[in-house]
Amino acid sequence: MVDEVQHRIVLLLNHVLMQEKAATARLVRQKGSVVLVRWSAFSMHFLVTPAGLLDLAAAGAVPDLSLVVTDESVASVAQAMLRGDKPAVRIEGDVQLAAEVNWLVDNVRWDLEEDLSRVIGDAPAHAVGEVARRMAQTLRQFTQTRPPPAGDSGATT
Repeated sequence: MVDEVQHRIVLLLNHVLMQEKAATARLVRQKGSVVLVRWSAFSMHFLVTPAGLLDLAAAGAVPDLSLVVTDESVASVAQAMLRGDKPAVRIEGDVQLAAEVNWLVDNVRWDLEEDLSRVIGDAPAHAVGEVARRMAQTLRQFTQTRPPPAGDSGATT
């Protein structure tokens, strides 16, 4: 089951990357690189393909870049993301690859409304998008009025 979930994550990430030519162009320069992403017990090794997309790296692949989310609390990571902050991450490895991944995180967004419109039409997809944006805005306002969890300095790396 874990293997299937990881493959689905790769498919989703590639779908999003393919919508942004600059993203795949940046990743092409890093072909063959392996990125480890770890959060608590969850970890994935991604291989950058020659097409500038992602695949699962072979078992035992040595990462060129390790990204480890240091906060293990789901609630505090979710709160940080709702505030528009990045979670605290320990970064080790290839500096150029880290810069490319950071660019992707900062600049590539999934246009869920566009994908949804292909299934249910433009008007309903726009309505669903509006509801989702309002809910996200309400959640952001709620998390900004609440103090961070004890021991959370709110700093990100």
